[in-house]
Amino acid sequence: MHAVRIYVCGVRGSTPSPGPAFVRYGGNTSCLALALDKGSPTLVLDAGTGLQRLSPLLDGRAFRGSILLSHLHWDHTHGLPFFAAGDRPDAQVTLLMPAQGDPTNVLARAMSPPHFPIKPSELRGKWRFLGIQEGPRTVEGFEVLAREIPHKGGLTYGYRVTGGGATIAYLSDHSPIALGPGPAGLGTYHPAAMQLARSADLLIHDAQLIQSQFAHWAPFGHSAVEYAIGLAEAAGARRLLLFHHDLARTDDEIDAIVAAHRDRALKVEAAVEGTVIDLG
Repeated sequence: MHAVRIYVCGVRGSTPSPGPAFVRYGGNTSCLALALDKGSPTLVLDAGTGLQRLSPLLDGRAFRGSILLSHLHWDHTHGLPFFAAGDRPDAQVTLLMPAQGDPTNVLARAMSPPHFPIKPSELRGKWRFLGIQEGPRTVEGFEVLAREIPHKGGLTYGYRVTGGGATIAYLSDHSPIALGPGPAGLGTYHPAAMQLARSADLLIHDAQLIQSQFAHWAPFGHSAVEYAIGLAEAAGARRLLLFHHDLARTDDEIDAIVAAHRDRALKVEAAVEGTVIDLG
């Protein structure tokens, strides 16, 4: 029996990527769902368009659990009004986000007319919207540590999630140049990122860029694959899952990235939408 199961529901960054070049790795934006033991998923990390994939996994049941947002950019929230298992009378959902004012009002800036026909307050079921500070808390049986990490355009948290004997570090959007270029020009390892990733069984990390793109795109607030690998190695993470793939990164290009790092002692993989990862 596996102690923790991760359902990979969305893997892209910025915007969904439809089309034949993105079929194998998937085109939906950031969303992971976690379950303890053999239970249903109860903890969701981010609510991008991949969130719609979670409803069929519940076999017709309403979602009863928590959604943990890393930040409020569209590619991490656009799945909320399309989450069928959460938009029904018997749903019970706690949505937690980095604290920055009244959480319902903050969400409503993008999710209300004229931008969208449904307000957060109009979702059916019992929804609670909570702003959270940095620090530890228990969420759905998992021990969760939230730390602020640098990213462009809004308060952003990374999370360290521990449960069932396994630890997962989640840094979906991370701008490593906040502390300077570092020795390789890809950014300095941020203390908060190191704390979250230290000895993790699985580090899930922003890999939107590659080294040759970084100088041009670094101001937009994302990491290079090579930085994610270096951070994982420095922190002693056991396994790295490249995540938040660039919207234009094709299946073949992601294959090539993974193949280039196949001989490392660190296991480097790329997140694939629709797959399941068992830990513990």
